[in-house]
Amino acid sequence: MDLDALIETEARMSIPQLVRERGETAFRELESQLVQRVAQQRRCVIATGGGTVAGPANLFVLKQSGVVVTLTADLETLLSRLGTGAALAMFDGEDLRARVGRLLAEQRDAYAQADVTVDTTVRTVDETVDCVLHAMKAGPFRAAKDVG
Repeated sequence: MDLDALIETEARMSIPQLVRERGETAFRELESQLVQRVAQQRRCVIATGGGTVAGPANLFVLKQSGVVVTLTADLETLLSRLGTGAALAMFDGEDLRARVGRLLAEQRDAYAQADVTVDTTVRTVDETVDCVLHAMKAGPFRAAKDVG
C-alpha cells in the first residue's frame, strides 16, 4: 500500500495541493489517520513517506503491526531521486539541499528505531529487495513497547 497514494485519494487532491491549501499540519493529521487504518492490514507492505515515522505515534503503530524497514541513501543520492513530484511539496521554494539535510538530521532518531535498515545509495532496486528479504528471513523482530 502506498500511503501517499491513499492520502491523495482520501483528500481528493494531490499532496502538493493539500499542503498548499490546507497546510502541512492537515497533511500530517490525515497521514496519521491513514497509518492507523492501514496498520490494521495483515501481510502487506506499507510504503510511507520519509516523514511518516518522524511522528512518534505513527512509528509506534507501525512497529506494533509489523516490521519497520528504513531505506537510506546519502544526501546526493536522495537529492537526485527527489525529482519534481509530491516529495517536493514540503519544500516550497526552500534550499532543497539544506532542507533535506536538516530533515535527515531531525529524523535520524526515528529512522534508527527501524527493525531493518538498508542503505540504497549504490544498490539497485533488486539488490535492495534482496537485502530486505534476507533480513526478514533472519528475524525475529520485537514490536515497540513505548514511544520515546
